[in-house]
Amino acid sequence: MKKFIANISIVLSIVFLASCHKKDEAAYYFSQSQQDSLLTNIITLVAENAPGSNDTTRFENQFKTYYAQKLQDFTLEKLEKSENGTYYFLLNRPVGHLTQYRRGVVGKFKLKEGSLVPYEFEEVVNTPHLDPETMKVRSSFLFKELVKNDQLDEYIPLKHYVEWPDSTLNYDKNRNRWMYIHN
Repeated sequence: MKKFIANISIVLSIVFLASCHKKDEAAYYFSQSQQDSLLTNIITLVAENAPGSNDTTRFENQFKTYYAQKLQDFTLEKLEKSENGTYYFLLNRPVGHLTQYRRGVVGKFKLKEGSLVPYEFEEVVNTPHLDPETMKVRSSFLFKELVKNDQLDEYIPLKHYVEWPDSTLNYDKNRNRWMYIHN
């Protein structure tokens, strides 16, 4: 009987902890240290390459510190896992040295079991440079639409919501980079 009660209390504790967070929060899925590791790996994909690295070598351990130092500048605002294992994300990121502006990155990826390294990673849209509050409102809307529809094609023409992709830049899923379109 004591073992049964102990098992019930463990299950209730897990349910309680999960219910403290919304389904669109990273904390719903991951501990703080796991969130930091995941965010560092996302930063590795979206930030400029560490000095001495390239698109192929940027995940090597020697460059990890460079990306981890950027954790304070990036926020994983929203994260939601679909039934098929796709994670949808909203990343709040800096805009170069323009400290008064932020950029929202809305995208998706998958994780292998037991890994926090994204694969099938895609930045679906990037917002223009916006003040922090406007960025949160507009990119949160885009995030919800991506979760609901798995695409944002109808919103790409709205330049006050989406800066990229556009007629000059498209996201290359193989290189995990925005690439200029050569006409």
